[in-house]
Amino acid sequence: MDEIGNGINRLKEMLDASRHAVFFGGAGVSVPSGLPDFRSPDGLTGRKYKYPFEVILSHEFFFTHTREFWDYCYAELDPSSAKPNAAHTALAELERRGKIKAVITQNIDGLHQAAGSRRVFELHGTAARGHCVKCGMEYGAEEMRARRPVPTCDCGGLIKPDIVLYGEPLDDRTVEGACEEIAASDLVIVGGTSLSVYPAASFLTLARGRIAVINKTAVSVSSVIKPDLEITGDILLLSRLL
Repeated sequence: MDEIGNGINRLKEMLDASRHAVFFGGAGVSVPSGLPDFRSPDGLTGRKYKYPFEVILSHEFFFTHTREFWDYCYAELDPSSAKPNAAHTALAELERRGKIKAVITQNIDGLHQAAGSRRVFELHGTAARGHCVKCGMEYGAEEMRARRPVPTCDCGGLIKPDIVLYGEPLDDRTVEGACEEIAASDLVIVGGTSLSVYPAASFLTLARGRIAVINKTAVSVSSVIKPDLEITGDILLLSRLL
């Protein structure tokens, strides 16, 4: 059996022995669904725009360059045509079987919920809805798209997607729930993330049990965590845990 196969078998043994396992994932989980990650050669970093994505996806840019902000979101971050992949559906099935207690994600695409996961902590918010910054009216993704190019509320206020932009704090209740799950776990499966986005990556320091990492490229995690198992491979390997 090859190295990846041995790794998956070991992870299955760890999962079978676990009583409280959680999954912590990043942009790489949704790459097989056709959505870009951030820092790979094909990710958002490599796209040619006038401004870096960290600038475009910032609180200040939303208010000062609203049209450019929305043009970028429609071009790069619109998950409306994306479908859950085998990793999403495997995690949902593992939750149904009682093997995974929660999914903690840095993604905003809602694909975990679309696949059937019920306990999902979206650290960076969601593109599935937005709200008016003036009156607070909530809008679904479909209605926001119908109001393009710049979604505007009936009251005249700007509609802002419910994603956490650079320069904005994470939602306290979401962070609290995610941290409680990590602290209570005896196994954290980390997948599809380089662990370079903070403060999200730092939450893993709360883990007191075992940690397994599945990522397409080798990840240097020594400064954040010390994994008990590291599998260098595609996130779709999660389907082999079923």
